Amino acid sequence: MPTQPLLLMVDAGHFDVSYAINPWMQPGAWAQDPQGMRAAALGASAELREALERADCRVVMAEGAPGLPDMVFPANAAVVLDGRAMIARFRHPQRQGEEPHFIKVFEHLRDKGLLTEVAQLPAGCFQEGAGDCIWDASRGHFWAGYGPRSSRESIDALGTFFDRELVPLELVSERCYHLDVGFCPLSGGEILYFPPALSREALRTLHARVPAGLRIEADEDDLRHFSVNAVCVGRHIVMNRTTARLRDLLTQKGYEVTEVDLAPFVLSGGGAFCMTLRLDLASGAA
Repeated sequence: MPTQPLLLMVDAGHFDVSYAINPWMQPGAWAQDPQGMRAAALGASAELREALERADCRVVMAEGAPGLPDMVFPANAAVVLDGRAMIARFRHPQRQGEEPHFIKVFEHLRDKGLLTEVAQLPAGCFQEGAGDCIWDASRGHFWAGYGPRSSRESIDALGTFFDRELVPLELVSERCYHLDVGFCPLSGGEILYFPPALSREALRTLHARVPAGLRIEADEDDLRHFSVNAVCVGRHIVMNRTTARLRDLLTQKGYEVTEVDLAPFVLSGGGAFCMTLRLDLASGAA
């Protein structure tokens, strides 16, 4: 019997947009109304959790930490498969302080029996979690982005740890600083992706492994809406407010699309996928 999907979220109480380390971040917009923005962020986080629970997911919450606003994006914190977690190594100093906090979060999850092993990449081997290492259950391998944040050598380290194939995809757009901003495997085998995010070689790799009928190209409007940064569980897709074109396309393919207004988090360059981390992924499950 299938198990209930298990996702991690982090409380948004310490979230703000106070610096800019990607092209989407707008600290100036946040500063115009920080109290109103914080209230909107708390409401949006709660709405996202409710949407996931309506999609039959179980959500576990972790505490954030003062001065570490981007902890609210746990997809960047680790790669998890078969109960084993590899903790990220962040490239930017603004996020490096998250690492010891997330180690405690994942050790707590291990102590609760939700994980079996917690490890961390060597210092200097930059790799920013599931944001740049996305499990494709339909194909039984990871898609591994590298370039702006995660290093090419981290792919070999993850492959050794998980003993699974990682398919490298070079990212060439600062707007898609993580793979998950412009790349999303869906449960039916489709890949929703933004082509300009990937190098020519990465596109050739994708086309060789995924037939044209299963490739869904996102456009500039979809990217601006952070629609590719979506959570897909079964036939449910949870995402930020999206475009009519993409909503209709996904609905026609048999998916139930739930939209949540995540505007405060888009100001920091994050969407629904960034705000969650799937903890129960299993290499033997399709």
